[in-house]
Parts: sequence; C-alpha cells; structure tokens
Amino acid sequence: MSVRVLIVDDQALFREALATLLEVQPEIEVVGEAGDGDQAVRLCAELRPDVALMDLRMPVLDGIAATTRLRTEQPGVRVLALTTFDDDADVFAALRAGAVGYLLKDVSSTRLVEALVAAKRGESVLQPSVAAKLVARVAQLPAETIRAQPLTTPLSDRELEVVRLLAKGHSNREIAKTLFLAEGTVKNLVTSVLAKLQVRDRTQAALRARELGLF
Repeated sequence: MSVRVLIVDDQALFREALATLLEVQPEIEVVGEAGDGDQAVRLCAELRPDVALMDLRMPVLDGIAATTRLRTEQPGVRVLALTTFDDDADVFAALRAGAVGYLLKDVSSTRLVEALVAAKRGESVLQPSVAAKLVARVAQLPAETIRAQPLTTPLSDRELEVVRLLAKGHSNREIAKTLFLAEGTVKNLVTSVLAKLQVRDRTQAALRARELGLF
C-alpha cells in the first residue's frame, strides 16, 4: 500500500521538483502541496495524508508550529522534517514538536523514499548528523539526569552492533549492507532491540543505549 504524502515547502519550484521525483516511485502517492504551515494543517484535515514532508522555515506559519498543531489536530499524520538547516535549535524544536524524523535537502531520493515508508510506520528517521547531535546532547546531561534502570534482558553482540548504527542514523538497508545481513534479519534485530530497551522508536533506542553506556 502506497504512502500518501503532502509536500510542504514555501518554494514552489522545489515543491514541483520534489513532487515529480516522488510521483515516479511506486511506494509513494503525492496527494497535495502546501506553501506554508497554515495551508499544510488545512490540507492535512482535508486530504488525510500518511506523511507531511515538512520544511521548517516558512512564512505565515512555520514548520515547527504546524507540526505542533498537527500533533493535536491530526495525530494520524506523521511529520517528516525536510530542511536545509541542521542547527541544534531547529533539530530539537522539530522533534519536540512531534516530528518523527529530520532529513536535510541533500538526502538521496532512495533514502527519502525509505524515510517516507518508515515514517508511515511511525519509525524515527534521522540524518546521521542529526542522530549524532541527539546522542551528543544526552552525553552533555548531568549523570543524575540520565540515570537509567538496567536492562532486564541484555542486548546480544549483534544487537549492540545494530543499535550503534541506529545511533548514527543508518536505515535498515544501510545496516544490512554494513553488517552483511539480510534486510529482513536487520528488521527483526531492530524489533528485538526496541523491545529490550523498552522504547517505541529508533531515536529513543539511540538515546536509551547512550544512557546505559552501551557506546
């Protein structure tokens, strides 16, 4: 079943180019375009996309404010930030607002499609540089702030390899290639990692692993 995508960006030429790129992908159905965050919120209510591919810096209503509204008004719509900037303020504001992922506009088309499919499933998708920022932020917290309960069931050596690659923002396909595993095997390992760490998504897995001193 295809991923229904709403493209949100204030640059019309970029929206059109991105729509053209995505429309030839069998996994993707572009259901609409919005030029600002306010229009995005209205179109999400009307079109019910699976994922809003959201720029952050826009007029009228920026992407972070739009994401905050969507989390309340349209919680079934996943927001995937796609922007030019990866400064700390934008990254953390977008994730706090409820975005399930954060990618930069230099991302490859293959990676973008993978991210949209993953976002529909509710998985976190992060650019490697963004994942590194999150882990670094946790590392700067005082020890008492990140004190974590030990795991009931420890991670296997292979699962440790997987979670370390997750923390670098790697997709299942990239992990499979790095570890010379089948993609289905990696998917099962990720599921096991999430269960053992008692978290819902890949971002939380990376942070929890850091709290536990696993890397």
